[in-house]
Amino acid sequence: MPRMRLDPSALVLMAAAMVLAILAYVKDPGLPWLGAKSGFAMLGFILPRLVPALILAGLVQVLVPQELVARHFGREGGLRGIVIAALAGILTPGGPMVSVPFMVALANSGAAMPPLVAYMTSWSLFGMQRIIAWEAPLMGWRFVFVRVIPSLAFPVLAGWLVAVFYRD
Repeated sequence: MPRMRLDPSALVLMAAAMVLAILAYVKDPGLPWLGAKSGFAMLGFILPRLVPALILAGLVQVLVPQELVARHFGREGGLRGIVIAALAGILTPGGPMVSVPFMVALANSGAAMPPLVAYMTSWSLFGMQRIIAWEAPLMGWRFVFVRVIPSLAFPVLAGWLVAVFYRD
């Protein structure tokens, strides 16, 4: 069984939680407990979604041949791989619990940095779930089109810039 490793981001999160717990305690000694209860309630909401998302990502990693990922999304994938990754980002449903594990599975299967950046940029800009559930109902379809049309080139441009300026 792999050992749990604390990376800098985990340490920063733990330190921030400790600082906020101390501040909450100074304000009212009961607040840290209320905050912890609220946090565990969120965990109860997220965990049933996170576990299948991580299992899905692991299955993608073992089912999709690494040669296929390397050919289409590796260094030799070129602009075509960047465009396909950008389209996949648009089509990936759900929040970061789905997209990030999927991206990690692609990275572990041989995807290069440019398509990964294009994928995440595209998902961030054009997530269909966000557009359909939030932007269109609250801002209207006119806003969605005015925002989306000028932004279409950004994921491909981001992936291309990474290909030009970043060498692994």
